[in-house]
Amino acid sequence: MVKALFALAKALSPSIIFVDEIDSLLSSRSGDSNENEASRRLKTEFLIQWSSLASAAAARADSTSPRVLVLAATNLPWAIDEAARRRFVLRQYIPLPEAETRRVQLQSLLRKQHHTLTEEQLEELVQLTEGSISLLTTNEGFSGSDITALAKDAAMGPLRSLGEALLTTRTEEIRPIGFEDFITSLRKVRPSVSKEGLRAFEKWNDEFGSKG
Repeated sequence: MVKALFALAKALSPSIIFVDEIDSLLSSRSGDSNENEASRRLKTEFLIQWSSLASAAAARADSTSPRVLVLAATNLPWAIDEAARRRFVLRQYIPLPEAETRRVQLQSLLRKQHHTLTEEQLEELVQLTEGSISLLTTNEGFSGSDITALAKDAAMGPLRSLGEALLTTRTEEIRPIGFEDFITSLRKVRPSVSKEGLRAFEKWNDEFGSKG
């Protein structure tokens, strides 16, 4: 399957091979009995095929050479095998979303929803999801997935407020999402990344991350 993946990528060149949660595929190899033979062979084959792409890139003056980019994502960069880490020429740490990114994400999530939030209230939500407001019991900021979870929970607010009346209420009679729904959801939806976790990412980035 690994050979087929790379063969197909080369045949469809230019192409991108994207692997999510790459640590599950290319975790550090060990000589103990906890890792089975199939897992070791899978990692070895992936690295061999990947190396073949590097050889082709060295001969890129030849227009017939396949152009394939290997792109991967992980939440556990320190778990990736050293040989695989060396093959990632660019190792980019993506921190928690800054204020402008959180604003754009919230606007996108609310764009197709019936809501009453004003620009001022939206700006307050951007500040609340930074984690520095006293309303929250933690100082950690919200990730992109945390903000999505927050918006989904807040969208359920109008339905929860109806109680049993929801069974007899028509769709057009359900009230829009309000700022108070987000405030309620903020008390339940917590950031998923701890300060210790962020420090671990920053430490790895300082040691192995690409600069600039």
